[in-house]
Amino acid sequence: MYELSRVTETPITPDNKTLSEAQKRARDYARQALSKNTWKAYQCDLDHFTAWGGTIPSTPEKLTEYLSTFAGELAISTLSRRLASINKAHEMSDHLSPTTDQKVRLVMKGIRRAHSSKQKQASPLLRDDLISICSQMTDDPKGKRDKALLLIGFAGALRRSELVALNIDDIEFVSEGVVLHIRKSKTDQEGRGRKIAIPKAKTQSRICPVKALRDWMDILPSSDESVYRSIVKNRQVQSKRLSDSAVSVIIKSHVKKIGLDPENYSGHSLRAGFCTSAAMMGLPEWKIMKQSGHKSHNVMMRYIRDARLFEDHPLDTIF
Repeated sequence: MYELSRVTETPITPDNKTLSEAQKRARDYARQALSKNTWKAYQCDLDHFTAWGGTIPSTPEKLTEYLSTFAGELAISTLSRRLASINKAHEMSDHLSPTTDQKVRLVMKGIRRAHSSKQKQASPLLRDDLISICSQMTDDPKGKRDKALLLIGFAGALRRSELVALNIDDIEFVSEGVVLHIRKSKTDQEGRGRKIAIPKAKTQSRICPVKALRDWMDILPSSDESVYRSIVKNRQVQSKRLSDSAVSVIIKSHVKKIGLDPENYSGHSLRAGFCTSAAMMGLPEWKIMKQSGHKSHNVMMRYIRDARLFEDHPLDTIF
């Protein structure tokens, strides 16, 4: 098994001991440039490559053989990620990467054309469906937690990793509503952070993200830092932080209760739900991106196009 963290180091002697320590620090800083989950994914991909018989360094011929072996068996997105991981391993070891070779690129292009298929995307949890879910929730600790999780995740257009990473110190209640301090996200690996404002609901309705979050936090032990935590037997709040996967489980369980297919929903459904719902209501793109933090206009347009498929449709004037 190839260890991604391995890099060539100068043997330690009295003359280069200081240099070796600097190299170790440089390696540690390099690893901190990406999240733990990213490194874990890289290592998993490399384990698959080396278990098949690949090595680091590798050759273009070996890499095209690997791609051809699993073409059609693995998703194109998976093969693309494997290439990225193999490329990273070569970079970290100061080896010339075969992933940029023309033969490898041609083979991968051919695989995309031969095995292309529509990428399955999580269905957005739309505003009206979210309101239906929250209207049926109980007032016990689990109900309060789930309501706060779904409403804040939707209103803040949060990724599930951002949602479960929230600490009590990241929440600031103000007269207008609440401000979330997002310390790090998928597109902010350097941890510069950003603030997300969620205003109070304008009407005195039962569905208000700010009120739901306040109701949940009022029953939290102040000694623990995480906002969203596991619950035992629907009532006993634990100190353990919810995992990313738990968000998907919670969403699936609630969409099923209102008659939706849980297989179509995931942890991304809250973020997608906000963007799609906002687009359906005619909000301009810049306003949606301001809340969601999208840096890519092309990524945002996926939600816009899907939400406005029937807007100003030419068949409206024909039939």
